[in-house]
Amino acid sequence: MKFKTLNKLATGLSVLFAVTFSVVAAEKVVVYNWTEYIPDGVLAEFTKETGIKVEYNTYESNEVMYSKLKLQNGKGYDIVIPSTYYISKMAKEGLLAKIDTAQLSNFTHLDPALLNKSYDPNNQHSVPYVWGSTGIGINTNEVDPKSIKSWKDLWDKKWQNSLLLTDDVREVFHMALRVNGHSSNSTSEAEIKQAYELLTKLMPNVLVFNSDAPREPYLAGDVNLGMIWNGEVIMAQEEDSAIEYIYPTEGAAIWVDSFAIPTGAENKSNAHKFINFMLRPDVAKRTVEYIGYATPNKAGIALLDQATQNNPTIFPSKRIVEQGEFQTDVGPAIEIYNKYWEMLKTSK
Repeated sequence: MKFKTLNKLATGLSVLFAVTFSVVAAEKVVVYNWTEYIPDGVLAEFTKETGIKVEYNTYESNEVMYSKLKLQNGKGYDIVIPSTYYISKMAKEGLLAKIDTAQLSNFTHLDPALLNKSYDPNNQHSVPYVWGSTGIGINTNEVDPKSIKSWKDLWDKKWQNSLLLTDDVREVFHMALRVNGHSSNSTSEAEIKQAYELLTKLMPNVLVFNSDAPREPYLAGDVNLGMIWNGEVIMAQEEDSAIEYIYPTEGAAIWVDSFAIPTGAENKSNAHKFINFMLRPDVAKRTVEYIGYATPNKAGIALLDQATQNNPTIFPSKRIVEQGEFQTDVGPAIEIYNKYWEMLKTSK
């Protein structure tokens, strides 16, 4: 009888241990992020500090991320990093949970100028991670930088079959809308159609659409001019200092990529812990140094060396920012953009 009791006790303890171990092992956060968008070692450091395992997945465009989350009804991931206008779009469609800033002790490091934007009033559904712009990339060994000042310069016939455009409907239409003197957030079909008609005249100059790693065709010498994100130029300059960034006179497209938590997230508490970790000033500093985009983290900026803080490709002047335009949600008009976008790409 005694041995049976001990055996039952041992069995019970084994089950309890297995359950406890299972719970501990299940502590995780599932992150869905852009490619090359987080510093080396950060995920391992987060796990070491918190005991929370990171399951990390990547995407190459907002459209891919959105479509997957939409198909899964907001489930499958605990963290996503949408760009500006996708925050409002996804929130309106019930795909994003509300952020509890009380769980984010490092939220106070963020620049108020990049909070409470029209795409997410009071930051109910998002926390800014990095911000940047889409402008003109140029290989100064092959193209005279003094000859390129505006988006309009890309239409010159001498660039036939040689330009790179980002594979992003809003960014490409931003360029044409601004050349035509309109807002890049236009919801007017007449203005969008006019931009499309202007873009059809640009297509003979386009060699490739690329939103994976647009710096690569520049580095490979396949293209010497076109659209690019500012952070891609910073990364490209590590290999070739001749690759430079130009803010077009009509204004660059300015965007913010933010942390958000899908409504179907299974680990919302861990998601908040991950966001708070990424908001640490030292992590924000490393993020700028690794991916070349600006951080909204004022304490993180203060840790950067002066050369980085004063680099206009990363941190543009107030004048450049005011000259550009932040992307916002265009609501149902996105279908108009998509219609003309498909027509444009099939015309190539």
